[in-house]
Amino acid sequence: MDYGELLLDIRWKAKSNQIKDRDGKKCLNCGETKFLQVHHRQYHYINALRDYKKPWDYPHDVLITLCKACHDQGHKQFKVPTIKI
Repeated sequence: MDYGELLLDIRWKAKSNQIKDRDGKKCLNCGETKFLQVHHRQYHYINALRDYKKPWDYPHDVLITLCKACHDQGHKQFKVPTIKI
């Protein structure tokens, strides 16, 4: 499965809803309450598997709620670091 397909998985939908609830259902950058997405502040590459962690397998502390505009802008300005584990 490609990354876009993984984001449609019920496990990601459940995890992203948990993060949105934790963050008060608003963008933690601008306060917007519409078009919310959950951003991975880092990616984890598992050397033994030669693959990335599944989106829902990340700890809560590396996930943050952003609106689509802030999420898109953040990806334009910054490169998300990849941590090899």
